[in-house]
Order: sequence, then C-alpha cells, then structure tokens
Amino acid sequence: MKIRETEEKMDLSRRRLLTALGVGGAALPMAAGSKTVLAAIRNPNLREAEGILTGAHWGPFRAVVKDGKFVEAIPLIQSPADDMIRAIPDQVYSPTRVKYPHVRRGFLEKRSKGDPSLRGRDEWVRVSWEQALDIVASEIQRVRTEHGASSILAGLYGWKSVGLLHNSRNAVRRLMYLGGGCQGYFGDYSTGAAQIIMPHVMGALEVYDQQTVWPTVLANTQFVVIFGADPYVTLKNSWNIPDFEGYSGFEALKAKGIRIVTIDPVHTDTAKQLNAEWVPVRQRTDVALMLGLMHTLYTEKLYDPKFLKTYTVGFPEIEAYLTGKDDGVPKTPEWASGLCGIPADKIRGLAREMAGKRTMLMAGWSIQRQQHGEQAHWMLVTLAAMLGQIGLPGGGIGFSYHYSSGGSPTARGGMLKGLGAGTPTGPLPPPIPAARIFDCLMNPGKTISVNGKDITYPDIRMIYWAGGNPFHHHQDINQLVRSWQHRPEVVIVHEPYWTATAKHADIVLPATTSYERNDLEMGGDYSAKYIFPMHKVIDPIGESRNDFDICADIAERLGYRSAFTEDRDEMQWLKDLYKGAMVGARASRVALPPFELFWKAGDYVEFPIPDSARKWVRHGDFRGDPLLNPLGTPSGLIELYSKKVAGMGYADCAGHAKWYEPIDWHKSERASRYPLSLISSHPAHRLHSQLGNAPSLRKKYAVDGREPLLINTQDAAARGIKSGDAVRVFNDLGQVLAGAAVTDDIMPGAVRLAEGGWYDPAEPGVAGSLCKNGSVNVLVRDIPTSGLAMGNCGQSGIVQVERYVGPDMPVTAFDVPKGAVS
Repeated sequence: MKIRETEEKMDLSRRRLLTALGVGGAALPMAAGSKTVLAAIRNPNLREAEGILTGAHWGPFRAVVKDGKFVEAIPLIQSPADDMIRAIPDQVYSPTRVKYPHVRRGFLEKRSKGDPSLRGRDEWVRVSWEQALDIVASEIQRVRTEHGASSILAGLYGWKSVGLLHNSRNAVRRLMYLGGGCQGYFGDYSTGAAQIIMPHVMGALEVYDQQTVWPTVLANTQFVVIFGADPYVTLKNSWNIPDFEGYSGFEALKAKGIRIVTIDPVHTDTAKQLNAEWVPVRQRTDVALMLGLMHTLYTEKLYDPKFLKTYTVGFPEIEAYLTGKDDGVPKTPEWASGLCGIPADKIRGLAREMAGKRTMLMAGWSIQRQQHGEQAHWMLVTLAAMLGQIGLPGGGIGFSYHYSSGGSPTARGGMLKGLGAGTPTGPLPPPIPAARIFDCLMNPGKTISVNGKDITYPDIRMIYWAGGNPFHHHQDINQLVRSWQHRPEVVIVHEPYWTATAKHADIVLPATTSYERNDLEMGGDYSAKYIFPMHKVIDPIGESRNDFDICADIAERLGYRSAFTEDRDEMQWLKDLYKGAMVGARASRVALPPFELFWKAGDYVEFPIPDSARKWVRHGDFRGDPLLNPLGTPSGLIELYSKKVAGMGYADCAGHAKWYEPIDWHKSERASRYPLSLISSHPAHRLHSQLGNAPSLRKKYAVDGREPLLINTQDAAARGIKSGDAVRVFNDLGQVLAGAAVTDDIMPGAVRLAEGGWYDPAEPGVAGSLCKNGSVNVLVRDIPTSGLAMGNCGQSGIVQVERYVGPDMPVTAFDVPKGAVS
C-alpha cells in the first residue's frame, strides 16, 4: 500500500507556498524537526487539471469538474477506500437525490390532525421553499407553545457529512437552542455500553481515546490479539477526513513478522491481509473465552499479582468468581470451551502465549454492541490487568486501533472548531439514551434507570432529524415503523437522498452534499495532522440548500436570524474558524498562512509530529506513578470491582465483570427455531448506509441485486442453498431477502449480513413487511445492553435461512417515492 505516497507532493506544495510568500524556508518560524508545516499555495492555473481539493469520511480527494459536472474523484492518498472515493460522483448524481422541498400529502392537507400511520406510504407533494419553511417554522412554534421544549426531539445522532461549519446536527440544535431548547440524548449506537462502563473501570471512555502510538507498538509488541474487529474494513472511514495511518501500522506489523491472532466468527479481511491466525469463536461468547484465559493465568500462576496489588482494586472478587467460590462454577477452559466453541487446549495455549510475550489486546466495538455488552470490555480490562502489561510500551489494551486510525501520533498545531450549538435560551430537559429514543416514543412518561439515575421519558410530539438515518441504525425496524407512525405529530428531515427515513417523514427539505458548499475540516481524528479546505465542487443539485442556510431562514421566521448567523455569511464563518486554528498553531510555534492565502491556494496544511508523540504510551504515566497520575475512578486505580456499580443494584450488571447468558444465542430456547447466529458487521464498501446508493459500488458486492449473506458451506448445503441464490432470512421480528454468498470464511452456525443496507419494504409503511434489500436491523431486537448503559444490541440476533422460491421481488429501495419530483 502506498499510504505515504503524498510526501513528495507535500514537499513540492511547501516549496510553492514559500515561493508565493516570497521567502525562503529559513525565514519562517517552523517547529523543530518538522518536515512540512505549511502546505500549498497552489498555482490557480493548475486547478482545472488537478482537480478541486475536498474530502469525505473515506478520504481526501481532488474533484475533477468538466462543463460544470463533477466527473471524477481522485484519491489524494492511495488506500483501501479508493473505490469508495471514486464512487462519489455516482452518489452525488444518484437518482435518489431529493431535489426539491416535499410535504406528505396527508400532512399538507391536515397538518397534525392527519393520520400519522400513512407515513411511509402516502403520496408526496412538491412545494416551494417559502411554503416549506413557513410550515416548518409554524409547526416548531406550535409544538413548543403547546407542549414545551422537551416535546421536540432534534439535533440527533448520525454520521453527518464531514465539514465543521456545515454540521447539520449542530445547525438544527442551534436553531432549537436559540428558541428555547429541545430534547437531547446521550451516548451513541457505536459504543453505547462501553462508554458508560469504562469510566467506572478506567476513569475514561477508552473507546474514543488515543491509543499507544504505532511507532511504540512496532518497537515493543511481540503478540497482537484482535477481538471482534476487522480494521482493514473499518479503517476506511473516519469521523473527520482520515489520515489512513492505521493501515501503515498494520502493514508494518505484518512486515515485521509480529504474530497476530484474530478471534472472530468470521475469517476477516484483516486476518487474510495480515496472514493472521484465525480462531473462530461463537457469536456473543467472548466473555466466556476471556474467563477461560484468565482461569489458566490464575491456576498456572502466570498472572502478575504485583500489578494487581499496585494498580487495581477488586481482584479478590474476581478470584472468587474465577475459581467458583461464589457461584460453584470454576471458569475453566473446559467450561469456556463448552460455550465459545474454542478447544480448551487452545485456550490454555493462547493464555500462556499472552503471558510469555509483550502482548497488545486490540478490541473492536462489536463485542459490546450486544446484550450484556458492558461485560466484554470490562472483562478484557480484567484479563489485561492479570497479564500486568497495561501502561507498558506495546502492551496492554487498545479499543480504537480499528477506528479512525487510533494510534496515529498526535501532531502539534492548531485545531479547527466548528459551528456550535449555541447557548440555550431556556433550561434543557434531561437527555435520554440514544438507543432508547423509540422506546421513548411508544412510552411517554415511563421511568427508566440508567447508570444509577432515574430518567422519565418526555412526550415527544416533533422529530427534527438532520445528518442521520435512524431507519438504518436503529434496531427492530418494524417496531421503529410502528413508533414512528404512533406518536409524533410532525417529522421533519433534511436529506440529500430519499432514504427510508426521508420516505417516512412529513416534510423533507433537500440538503446539499459536502461537494455543493464550502467548508473546512481536520484530517486525522487522532493525529489532528491536517487542515483541509473543502472548496465547493459544483452548484447545488436541483433546489437543494445547505443546512446552515435552511436553519437560518427558519430562525428568521421565528424572530432570531441574527442570533443564529451572528451576522456572518459562509466565508466569514470559515475565516473565523481558521483564525481559531491559527491561535492554537501560534501557541505551538507553528506557522500558518493567512486565511485568504490558504483558501486561494486550494491545498492542505500539514502539522509536524513531535518526537515525544511518537513514543506515547496509553496509561504510561499512570503506571509510572499512580499516586501522581491517578485514573478518573473513585479509587484512582483500575476498578476490577466497582463499589459504585455494585451499589446500583442492577440484576444484569454486577460489581465486577461476569458471564451472563444472552436471550439470543445458540443455547437459547429460540435457537431450535432460529439456529443461526446473526452477525451484523460493518460493510466493506460503504460507511453504514452512506454510499449504498452508488451503483458502481453495489456492482462490487450485491448478490442477486441485494445485500450479501455470508453462510457457511455446511449450513448452505443442509438448506439446498448455493452462491447467488436469493434467500429469505427471518425470525419472529421480521424477514428480509438477501443474496447467498456461500463460503468457509464464516464458521458453521453463523451468518453475516452487513449493516447499512437500505430498508426496502415490499409494502411501504406497513410494519412486518418483507424487506427486499436485506436490511439487517429488521432482524435484531430493540433491547438495552443492560440497565447500566442502555446501549443498543445490534449484534444480538438469531435467524433461520431458506432458499427463496416466491414471486420476483425487485429492489426498490433506491426509487423515488410516489408523487416526488426527481
């Protein structure tokens, strides 16, 4: 992989900049040891030939425009995400574009007095922007006056497009905050369980924190064990514009010959790329495996009692649980093997190898995105504590090596800040868990306990969603359809595309893509290494408008446009955001060009990486002196047993990590009817549902025109299924059609259907209808991980599969709905 192939280009860019400034390199106050601090004053005459610099969640690129049309996206850095970048023009000009404001006919005629059950199947009516904005503003005013701020659910979770000014979620939240507030949320769908339990255990989120950096890993690590992650797939995307340093790290592991084991039901792309040993494990049994490993460490005296005594609290409780003193069940490798399917001798061998080498345990988030998900990350910390390597260079644990290039050394420079949500003009209601939003819709006034606190659900009358797609990311879509049609009086959506969420709304306002507006973005979630200009590539498609302008016009109708815009236009906002980064860069003794020069250049800035950042070790300071560098836990130490969690009294989350039987697994009662464990992994050619409407990518992965279902050769043969067949995947929650991909890359007894497939009901707007495109969340329960975190259980499902023999069911997920003008 040529991850660093831009180095020569960047040196050339710097020389161009210095020439444009009329100075030599020595005249600039550059940080010691930096190779490039300033990038690119471009020759404006080169822009037509080389393209316009911008970026996406899957990488920076140059957009080539011919005769006003965006015809090609050229990746700036070669990476496995190249095919996603090259598909962007397909996405921009997709037939699914929402080009004009639309209102559902029933809502247009009767407003909130109409029949909400028509959502998803009603006819759409094109309206003018003036009419649409008038309706939205009047509905906001009405709902707020009649029911209060807590009745408006707005500015919600989702993978908004990159760009720090055009932050759709913050634009909507700002609109609501300045008018008196709205109902908010906490947590997310990615790490809902871990981000609640980890502060109790480690005093920090961990899942979004910087990892021991790659240079240190490569210099010290001898053994890498990856639990439930596929970095070669998930590193294609970042929250901001990726730097792809994670790929360089994993490739260097491979080149150095460091031993790698992947523990997963699937022989992942990562395992294949790294020539790693694949250890198949039954879905939802990672905690049992970890206990078997820990029992071996304990009985063979391979654990580190000094580390446990110095840096942790609660090992006596763990000891009693491991040996069976408190429940009569020793957690032996044989016991673990009966649950997870890995032979007992293999478990013992892995434990001995972990103890005998400098070991880095890398965990994905899938193992906590299931019932009792809190236990997986807590137990992995407990295993790492017994090994005694937390805080050592190249040892311990890491929870984000698979995400946004965690472990990429952090640069020294300035940080861009984006559009803020503003200061609420009234008190905000208590937030609710992100994954319980639709439980809230069905049960207003219900009180739940989360993380030791009681929360009462508000009575939601309005949903205002921008920058997200709940009909992709929420579990039990049929229940979602029912809740969406049950309670809200009005649903407003900003969208570039006719997603299932847009199709189930009352008002849809056409939003621009990132390539139809100007913006700025950081590059490298963990490195903060780049500042990228995002120049507008093309004029907006149809009558689409950016979220900021949409919200500003609504704010004008509500009487506070000036407060919303702060009397600044797009370029004034961008200039001020850039000035904020200049202040930080100056404090770091790093030079940045003036905004006008930077913007005219059309190129990026790269900040230097200090030598100290290349040696950083997560928890290294804590290990060096736990008294001077305590963790953020009550004890200041790693809490293998948490008195605080124990005191909350949850039946499904005790004071230390434990094994709990899930509702849905191979030993459950339902498994007799639905014998296959369902894995809902990240897709290889999309970011969740984004890019699902790019035809060039669908050609790469679709089977029978639908989402592919990985099924083991034995399981397929027993059902008369062969590759390419349409198959019905079903349980008592719902049913979907998928295309069979028969393979030995998935263990027997499991099937995999990637999340993000566009929901495509055979009968639109009817709960329980067959999804023709294989949307996996039709098949997964909408239940909380536990009372502690109330995270989502996207990985908790069991199904049956059969060859489909019914009438032809063409995919219509990407069709424009009835009445909509395309």
